[in-house]
Amino acid sequence: MDFVRRRVKNAREGLEDENHTWGWGIQIQETSFAPYGEWTNADLDVTPPERRTWTAVSVLGYWISDILSAQSWQIGASVLAIGLTWREALWCVLVGSIVMAFAIAFNGAPGAYLGVPFAVWIRSSFGFQFAKFPVVCRMTTALFWHAIQTYTGSTALTVMLTSIWPRYLDMPNHLPKSAGITSQGLLSHFLFWIIQLPFLTIHPHKLKWFFVFKAFVTITAAVGTTIAVCVIAGNSGGMWDQQPEVSGWDRSWLIIATLTSQTGSWSTVGTNISDFTRYIREPRNTFYQAVFFPFICIFVSGLGVISASATNALYGEYIWDPLVLASKWTSPRARAAAFYCGLAWMVAQIGVNVSANVISASNDLASLFPKYINIRRAAILCTVVGGWVMVPWKIITSAAGLLDFMSSLGIFLSPIIAISIADYWVVKQRSVDVSALYTPHGRYHYTAGCNWRAATAMLVSTGPTMPSLVKSVNPSIDIGGASYIADLVWYYGFLSAFLVYTILSIVWPAEESLLTRADSGVVKDVEAPAVEIKEYPNGVDE
Repeated sequence: MDFVRRRVKNAREGLEDENHTWGWGIQIQETSFAPYGEWTNADLDVTPPERRTWTAVSVLGYWISDILSAQSWQIGASVLAIGLTWREALWCVLVGSIVMAFAIAFNGAPGAYLGVPFAVWIRSSFGFQFAKFPVVCRMTTALFWHAIQTYTGSTALTVMLTSIWPRYLDMPNHLPKSAGITSQGLLSHFLFWIIQLPFLTIHPHKLKWFFVFKAFVTITAAVGTTIAVCVIAGNSGGMWDQQPEVSGWDRSWLIIATLTSQTGSWSTVGTNISDFTRYIREPRNTFYQAVFFPFICIFVSGLGVISASATNALYGEYIWDPLVLASKWTSPRARAAAFYCGLAWMVAQIGVNVSANVISASNDLASLFPKYINIRRAAILCTVVGGWVMVPWKIITSAAGLLDFMSSLGIFLSPIIAISIADYWVVKQRSVDVSALYTPHGRYHYTAGCNWRAATAMLVSTGPTMPSLVKSVNPSIDIGGASYIADLVWYYGFLSAFLVYTILSIVWPAEESLLTRADSGVVKDVEAPAVEIKEYPNGVDE
């Protein structure tokens, strides 16, 4: 009884503390480089050697986990639905993934060589305070992707439940058409969100066997679906004889827009790839991503293209969504296959949300509010916002809408990637003062915490592309000639930001941020001392 009374008393005191702002505070964590008394957390510190365990095989496993999703299947298949052929689809996937692969490899180098996360590294180019802007941009897109993946997972759950109880689809709808979702769809979304929630609060390294299971069921389901629809159709649906439904300049610009969509769709993880490359044991292994990434992309997207082509022969239309395809299998024997496919894609969506979206967004959110938010709190906040506030069912209801959404992702992120690469490889030439990345008024403070060169590059690169963002939100708006820049949004943003930032940094260099050989400090293979966590009453510095 004494034990119970003590527990009740402690709980009551905890609730009383939380009535005050400081009651929600997290204990100050003293890191290796941050000045004493700064609110920070160990996750932002330089990665210690014992946590740098990733090998080249680990990098391959990460990308298998990240790319194996329904969206990767849809990227190629959706191209057929808008009037192009398998040739354009595979060409766009191949070229777009190769371009992004090199961007990912070079942008991941700071994390691999310096051992710092994205939220810390980006201070080198944007300034200690202005660095919060790219962090917020990255976090916002991660939340959008979390929303998309969650809704797709709920669709997979619907396929599973329908294969067991076909009348599940007959549930009466009590929502207006303007809601963009039915009562049954909303129930599936809620159920999937509940199933997914526990996984989001577990660190990925504790889910090793879950990711192995995900890789097995997803690969077998994807390959099995492709083989099945081709066998039933008698061939690949005349895929090799397809002719485009559009021609002339319309076809050319549609190809360019598709290429931009493929490249921009991976801008989210391409921006903060340092959050993951910081765990690589041998820094040079980061460049293996330039090989792994396009190979896996073309494999998954190729299956989607072949299957979508075969469905045209079977159903008279291109079915670019693997879950819509599985929902058409209604015979007793086919329902077993539908259940397996639904299970596979549901697991795939959970895996991607855990390994890429929520972990990244949580790191960003924790870096913005380290006093009150740790990784677990951030994960819960992210899944509440991403799972419900973003209303993803209104974004991916059509192939054209999916491509427009993916294109719009590159508006802010491609300039951030370009500035990061230019800063590390050209301006700083890989000479970085790691300790100054943690000092608010140190070498990378610039002017009032903002590097005006990065700000100017962002304005030049995003200004002309803003109309495309408006159009992606409201397709009925006519943006005139700006639509051509919109079709090139990722490539224009990347090249313009890279050139503007590089030129400004060479013509008007920020001398205080540049290191000489004599004072370059630790640039490669940073070794961080053990993190010491000091506790203070009620989480407040004494």
